[in-house]
Amino acid sequence: MKKFLSITVAVLFSCISAHADNADLTRIENYLNNLQSLRAGFVQMSSNGGTAEGKIYISKPSKIRMEYTAPDEILIVGNGDYIIYNDKELDQVTNIDYKDIPATMILTQKIRFDGNNLRVTDFYKDSGQTSITVETPKNKGVKPITLTFDNNPFRLKQWKVIDQQNIEVTISLFDMESDVSLADNLFKFNKKATTTSKAQRK
Repeated sequence: MKKFLSITVAVLFSCISAHADNADLTRIENYLNNLQSLRAGFVQMSSNGGTAEGKIYISKPSKIRMEYTAPDEILIVGNGDYIIYNDKELDQVTNIDYKDIPATMILTQKIRFDGNNLRVTDFYKDSGQTSITVETPKNKGVKPITLTFDNNPFRLKQWKVIDQQNIEVTISLFDMESDVSLADNLFKFNKKATTTSKAQRK
């Protein structure tokens, strides 16, 4: 899954607050819980130098689609039961369990930083951005995720994870539209359709 690696972005904050009070946590919880769908472009970078971009679609609960643009031949589709990783160049399809990917926290219908299911391990805030790092104590095999938000208006900007090969991966969103209507077939994987599309490009 070499192409599912992505973005290392080091963000330096000035006038940082390293303490999250209840108002900060409530603001983040309310934003994520009220966000029901989104459509955006994304740029993906990784600490090993890999870069990619594409489009992302999210529909709660648990549905996601990531289409990588050329030259990357990757499609990721989550239908609520499992996530499919399709490397079209290699003609390989892999099923991934939701619990093995920390970013799927964003897809849940109800988020609460209760210290039990989700525990805040780091927090930074300045006048422009807010960043929070969260771990799942009950799933020790999954590494923490860091979410970064623009403050004005308050909206999700990027997330960063460390994959199983200890490569730091960051997804940065742009041109995001929230609470949009998305067709159900976006979240259905059709290997025949992707194979046909690839053949047509040759």
